[in-house]
Amino acid sequence: MTKSVPENPFILVDGSSYLFRAFHAPPHLTNSKGEPTGAIYGVVNMLRSLLKRYKPENMAVVFDAKGKTFRSDIYSDYKANRPPMPDDLRTQIEPLHEIVKAMGLPLLCIDGVEADDVIGTLASQASQEGRFTLISTGDKDMAQLVNEHVMLINTMTDTLLDEEGVKEKFGVSPEQIIDYLALMGDSSDNIPGLPKVGNKTAQALLQGIPSIEAIYEDINAVASLEFRGAKTMPKKLEEYREQLLMSQELATIKCDVELDFNPQQLSISSADNDQLAELYGRCEFRRWLEELLEKGAATDQALGLEEPADEPGTAVVRDAYRVLFTENEVGEYLQKVKSAEYFAFDTETTSLNYIDAELVGVSLSTEPGEGVYIPVAHDYMDAPEQVSRDWLLEQLGPLLESEKPGKVGQNLKYDAHILRRYGIRLAGIKNDTMLASYVFNSVGSRHDMDTLSLQYLNHKPIKFQDIAGKGAKQLTFNQIALEEAGPYAAEDADVTLRLHEILWEKIKTTSDELLTVLTEIEVPLIPVLTDMEQYGVRVDADMLAKQSHEIADLLVQYEREAFDIAGEEFNLGSPKQLQQILFEKLELPVIKKTPKGAPSTAEDVLHELAHDYPLPDVILKHRSLSKLKSTYTDKLPRMINPTTGRVHTSYQQAVAATGRLSSTEPNLQNIPIRTAEGRRVRQAFVPEPGYKIVAIDYSQIELRIMAHLSQDKALLTAFAEGKDIHRATAAEVFGCALDEVSNEQRRRAKAVNFGLIYGMSAFGLARQLDIPRHEAQHYMDKYFERFPGVLNYMEDTREKAKKQGYVKTLFGRRLPLPEIKASNGARRKGAERAAINAPMQGTAADIIKRAMILVDGWIEEQQCQQDVRMLMQVHDELVFEIKESKLNDYMPALAKVMEKAASLDVPLVAEAGKGDNWDQAH
Repeated sequence: MTKSVPENPFILVDGSSYLFRAFHAPPHLTNSKGEPTGAIYGVVNMLRSLLKRYKPENMAVVFDAKGKTFRSDIYSDYKANRPPMPDDLRTQIEPLHEIVKAMGLPLLCIDGVEADDVIGTLASQASQEGRFTLISTGDKDMAQLVNEHVMLINTMTDTLLDEEGVKEKFGVSPEQIIDYLALMGDSSDNIPGLPKVGNKTAQALLQGIPSIEAIYEDINAVASLEFRGAKTMPKKLEEYREQLLMSQELATIKCDVELDFNPQQLSISSADNDQLAELYGRCEFRRWLEELLEKGAATDQALGLEEPADEPGTAVVRDAYRVLFTENEVGEYLQKVKSAEYFAFDTETTSLNYIDAELVGVSLSTEPGEGVYIPVAHDYMDAPEQVSRDWLLEQLGPLLESEKPGKVGQNLKYDAHILRRYGIRLAGIKNDTMLASYVFNSVGSRHDMDTLSLQYLNHKPIKFQDIAGKGAKQLTFNQIALEEAGPYAAEDADVTLRLHEILWEKIKTTSDELLTVLTEIEVPLIPVLTDMEQYGVRVDADMLAKQSHEIADLLVQYEREAFDIAGEEFNLGSPKQLQQILFEKLELPVIKKTPKGAPSTAEDVLHELAHDYPLPDVILKHRSLSKLKSTYTDKLPRMINPTTGRVHTSYQQAVAATGRLSSTEPNLQNIPIRTAEGRRVRQAFVPEPGYKIVAIDYSQIELRIMAHLSQDKALLTAFAEGKDIHRATAAEVFGCALDEVSNEQRRRAKAVNFGLIYGMSAFGLARQLDIPRHEAQHYMDKYFERFPGVLNYMEDTREKAKKQGYVKTLFGRRLPLPEIKASNGARRKGAERAAINAPMQGTAADIIKRAMILVDGWIEEQQCQQDVRMLMQVHDELVFEIKESKLNDYMPALAKVMEKAASLDVPLVAEAGKGDNWDQAH
């Protein structure tokens, strides 16, 4: 029979139970300040679900009060084994309570009793009135409250428990739950119970004799029950009678707590949406904040601002937005733009693809609260007084190409691409709000305008889907009526200007170094990346097609090999079939399980199994080739632009927390180089006729940064003398002369060098080198003995990270570590590893970005744009296309420019290679 909840139930929520469960369950969220919010999110999400599903009129959320309860008087060691509450859970209690109250839900904390007792009392009162009660909890103790009027719901597993459900789950009736719990005891609450009695024995006892009271009335009858240990049980029951009866009392939920209210008085009131918006904003629950703003709530408070939103210049109102049609209107506004210190600028186009997109209109703003949109290419525009695209760009072009006034925008690289289509080079960029948000907090969830507007302005901008629709029928901007297009576009400029002023001030007051990272690294990089993306890179489609065909043949071979080993055919891409073959048929050891309890077939698991078994190795090879084929050899030819004949990637500045650039559509940074097939893909990257591909990369840059940051004398000396650092490390660790170091010793020393940079443990090093853990630990101990400065640096960095909550690069970029103080050991250790690695990886990212800016400036200074073109940035490498006749001049000159990107206490070495393709040059 299906369990069902009557309409309009009285709902009681075990807030304390859910708080702890939500804290330990993923996702482990933090806001941009590093404050934990995951437990709050979990409980609030559960409350919202209950409200939506059952629409109750009466409800209460009950938490344990601080201090001892009456159970501590009964048994002084009650809950004595519980560890103290973790700090990152404790800090979530008060904001959670505030949110519950703002939602209009009665919140109860009664001194001297537990949440269970308050819930038991209220459920009992409601039952006496014939009112149905639904108790939301994950606590098994509550099963004793179930009756015809009371049901439990576990919202984390979405299961209901009625009287029959209790019997199915526990093997006893609700009336027997107290005795069942008393017999077993509870280690988490430190209820002693009866020694060595588990759930099976407790079930058997109570199924044979219905209660502890009845057991003691005829204790000898227990010996005749059919369960293991029944014959000796009477003696144990007699010996521990007092302890068992005390356990029974401790396990009993009190249902007669004196309360100043009854179920009818616990009614849900209207939510305080303004307060909720402030709290959701503080926690950065953006989806819920959006919902409130859609209802028109929370217009009086600005989140993230020091002043309230009703101060002049902070509330976003669209009344002042205008659409400018005529030359007179536009000319008049451009005079205002010319006299401004800076202005916000945004383009509206036909596509997100920067190479093919056409300009539809331009929006501008010179002060908060103001925004104009100038349409030039909407489909239905044919009025003679309307400005044309050519006329507007003729007027606006000189402004956009001059250093003053300054330009601010959101993702200005895209707008710079659009202007290039019409022969305009954007200059005088003062700020990009996407980059400002990223520099201010690189681990912030997102840096798009809608998210930033919610976070810093408490304003939900018009979404593109709201005016253009969704899916296949979505309109392009040129098809959207001006009544909708105008406010949308003008708002973009207004909101961007406001965000600039807020984020600029936040960065400026946080750190001069941080402002320098924004203004001297990230913003100047925009035109450099624009040039690279515009030019693109040439790929040989025929060569890739041939590789695809050959890989297809190899995949078939690997499939056959896998089928032979398995003894049957199966789908190599199906985790379920692979689980069945590996762990059921071949009975390979289960290394790890999925969240649902199935044996994992993840890559790391297969790598471990591949050491000892052939099939996982074949599967890995098949996966690797299959990915290479779908991602590169099949896909790259389709991505060649028909107009330019080249592939155009997009470099993302605001993604990786460490500051590294990432490449998308296509990703040119993840082409594997450790396999022959991966290197062959690089062979398809070719220059124009008469040119060569040149790759210049920094030699061992992160180890050099480690030497500089740690100031370890032995490392500094090794680099200063130009030694092979891995061979030098091996000589120190293995205690031999430099020329006596074997290739195997060098390999192991290299693993130690790079392992330490990434915070690798002895266990991780042992796995990588396939050696015993004690041997790996010996290598690490010897390393730190010979390079003590490195150990000191690592320990100092960990401590500094814990105090500050962040680490810095050499140039002042901050890398927040929100989990550095997490009570969860694994998450904290992960943050500590990041604390050691991030300054090196982040500094390397800053150096390559600075190098790109220097190289671009040098090319312009030498006026050799036709001879030297920067094509790609991949990790610590820059890839160029250089005229063959100029190679001897430009290769060493470019390497020298790159070496000037940073001043370290060890030489910064850039090494150049050339070839007819990227693989040859690398």
